[in-house]
Amino acid sequence: MQTQVIPYLLEIAKDEIEVTLLTFEPDMKEKWTAEQIESERTKLAEKGITWLCRAYHKSPSVPATAYDIFSGAWYIAQLLRKEKYDVLHGRVHIPTLMGSLARKLSKHKPMLLFDIRGFFPEEYTDAGVWPENGWLYRSAKRVERWLLEEADGFVVLTEKAREILFPESRETGFDRFERPVEVIPCCVDIEKFKTANEWSRREVRAELEIGDRRVIAYVGSFGGWYLSKEMFDFFSAAREQDPNTFFLILTQRDKTMVHDEFIARGFKEKDFFAGGVTPGEIPRYLSSADLAVSFIKACYSKLSSSPTKFGEYLASGLPVISNPGVGDIDELTDRNQVGVLLGGFSAINYLAALSAVLVLGDVSQRCRETARNEFDLQNVAGTRYRRLYARALNSNAGE
Repeated sequence: MQTQVIPYLLEIAKDEIEVTLLTFEPDMKEKWTAEQIESERTKLAEKGITWLCRAYHKSPSVPATAYDIFSGAWYIAQLLRKEKYDVLHGRVHIPTLMGSLARKLSKHKPMLLFDIRGFFPEEYTDAGVWPENGWLYRSAKRVERWLLEEADGFVVLTEKAREILFPESRETGFDRFERPVEVIPCCVDIEKFKTANEWSRREVRAELEIGDRRVIAYVGSFGGWYLSKEMFDFFSAAREQDPNTFFLILTQRDKTMVHDEFIARGFKEKDFFAGGVTPGEIPRYLSSADLAVSFIKACYSKLSSSPTKFGEYLASGLPVISNPGVGDIDELTDRNQVGVLLGGFSAINYLAALSAVLVLGDVSQRCRETARNEFDLQNVAGTRYRRLYARALNSNAGE
């Protein structure tokens, strides 16, 4: 289950909206027992969320996805007959397609909200998974156009995505058909980052035997959209500038690869930490750092991307060195002076960025304020989701 959606659902529920969550679980029979499902369902029910789940089928890819879409749509249509939901909220394209088809199959016609999240067809072509302008891409674009016509309200992650899809909504909050549009980036629970303080900084530094060394942090995966070679080249340049630098890498899946790459580049074990920590421990570990990095492939699809790590870094008071061309990071960095944008991927650019961070001085407070203003789960995500629901439901009531 995608537990990252739960905090957003809890924010929506603050307006006394009853929430039902339907998820599609991979390897459901292998990973979940009936007792585990019931236990999780009980926990969510205590939070006011009804959880329903179905199996997700992975292969063969296209037929499996088609099966999930149509069986999911039929299942939702049956729910609509019984529950008479006011809103179907689809998170990304395929769930929204299920909701749209279900609505066609049902006499009851709830509002349909399209939580776009990203430019799905372009993500697959930019990643090289689908051939550019191939039949899969063209089919996905046709579905996307249909969903953009069918939906009654929208969420996008970035102002860049809004400008591309709904430029008229920048001033009014509504598209040209008077449907509500909200920009809701990937947010963080600012309250949890209040535990990142001077005490936790000293504590983690003592645990990792860092001392007073400069610490550069990175949170997340390597490979794919994340520019692994460029990040390690940057780490090498940082060591050249200051041989005493320590590298804090918090990653769940790539620990062995990270360790081996550091060793292959001549780093000693005492110069880095590569390990996985629980989400709740991320603020504590980041409190030990001095700055952070975020290198993501810049391409058309990434204009719609809002990296969660960016908000986590800022909430920890860390200036961020990142590459331009990803979501709204360029504008946020420049406007708030909370980091440095790379001029390119070379040792000269890396050293220039590191020097520029020093020129910024102590911006920890400014970073935290920016996180509160731009990425706060309650005051940004919660407020905007509740506003979207209110506008959509008010619009429906007036019809």
